[in-house]
Amino acid sequence: MPWLVAINVLIFALAIVALARWQRSGASLSRVVLAGLVVGVVLGALLQALYADDTATLTGTIDWVNLVGGGYVQLLKMIIMPLVLVTILSAVTRLHDASALGKISVGVLGLLMITTAISAIIGIGMTQLFGLSAEGLVQGARELERGQDIIERSAQVADLTVPQLLLSFIPSNPFQDLAGARPTSIISVVIFAAFLGMAALGIKRENPVLGDKLIDGIDVVQKWIMRLVRMVIRLTPYGVLALMAKVVATSNLDDILGLLGFVVASYIGLALILVMHALFLSGAGVNPLRYFKKVWPVLTFAFTSRSSAATIPLNIEAQVDRIGVPPAIANFAASFGATIGQNGCAGLYPAMLAMMIAPTVGIDPLSFEFLATLVLVVTLASFGIAGVGGGATFAAIIVLSTLDLPIALAGLLISIEPLIDMGRTAINVNGSMTAGTVTSRLLGQHDATVFAAESDELGEPRSV
Repeated sequence: MPWLVAINVLIFALAIVALARWQRSGASLSRVVLAGLVVGVVLGALLQALYADDTATLTGTIDWVNLVGGGYVQLLKMIIMPLVLVTILSAVTRLHDASALGKISVGVLGLLMITTAISAIIGIGMTQLFGLSAEGLVQGARELERGQDIIERSAQVADLTVPQLLLSFIPSNPFQDLAGARPTSIISVVIFAAFLGMAALGIKRENPVLGDKLIDGIDVVQKWIMRLVRMVIRLTPYGVLALMAKVVATSNLDDILGLLGFVVASYIGLALILVMHALFLSGAGVNPLRYFKKVWPVLTFAFTSRSSAATIPLNIEAQVDRIGVPPAIANFAASFGATIGQNGCAGLYPAMLAMMIAPTVGIDPLSFEFLATLVLVVTLASFGIAGVGGGATFAAIIVLSTLDLPIALAGLLISIEPLIDMGRTAINVNGSMTAGTVTSRLLGQHDATVFAAESDELGEPRSV
């Protein structure tokens, strides 16, 4: 290992040790993750400033840094399927009444779909307000490589009609879907888990003793998986540190400045979605300011980790212990919100891309037919988006391919993806918590006493 690379890796290791010592001292997880984000940005900026002309040293350093960042992402992917499976399964069996499943599912899914459709409309408005277009954007080597990668990823869904896409959600081989073999595997796992849960409730009705044993076993498995999730979550500060260092060190400031309009438009759109969430909460009789104060640590974690799936345990704990949502509804909202109806990744982002790309192929993006089709497709395509970084790309693939738009142009935004993905993830998570909170209010199951109580800052998920 060259000595400059060794020094850089040593400094990186010392930063990890410092974060670990602070975490062990009792600092809240959200604060340590935020510190990891800041330190990662600083280290990345220093690497770029010192080694901009020394490609070998920079590449060698990033390879070692990515061992931590890439490893963290791999671990997140590892826990997604088992986490979604046990969360949905536990949520269904907690109902002890299959008839309640329909009401909760309709409430949570309905709100997620409605807010996603409104998010798409907001994305359309932001694109027009800022005059964004894909015409004239420069395609460098990174953009061309990303565009080719997107084309390859789209092969399994590009030719599907909307009915065929919906049919692909139904699991035919759950073991294959648990392995993530298909682009729509995650929603298939949700459906499979719901059927397993309803089957468990059926056994409990027929044989209460056997049913209780089965449900106890499900609770044991859930605690087991949640323990695994907790182990991965504790690594988040170091994964964020490494990922941000890599992103900043390898970013081109000129490329980012060239797409600054899209970044600003995206964050204004995300802020408007947050206002929309507040209006839904207020309409349901929930004080938005008090709500945001209680969920802010969860949103901070989502922002820095860029993973809706990793935020599920904190999401559930915040809903139950801080907002007063019943556990069954909280489990549904958190797991559905990590895979379905993501307002930022699957609502705002694909709509903005489609509006930017449409003029490049001679389509009038302001025609009523195109706008209506776009909102419908965005809403339907929001099913089954993976809850880790990159889910927005899959949503964009489905939307652009369904509208017969060139999907490779989505690669033009690779330089700013991490910048906007942090905000999108926080909005996704808030959308799921909003859906759970509003649904609990509409069903008359919200515990106002818990919501009114003062809460300490959220740390690691107590329930895991």
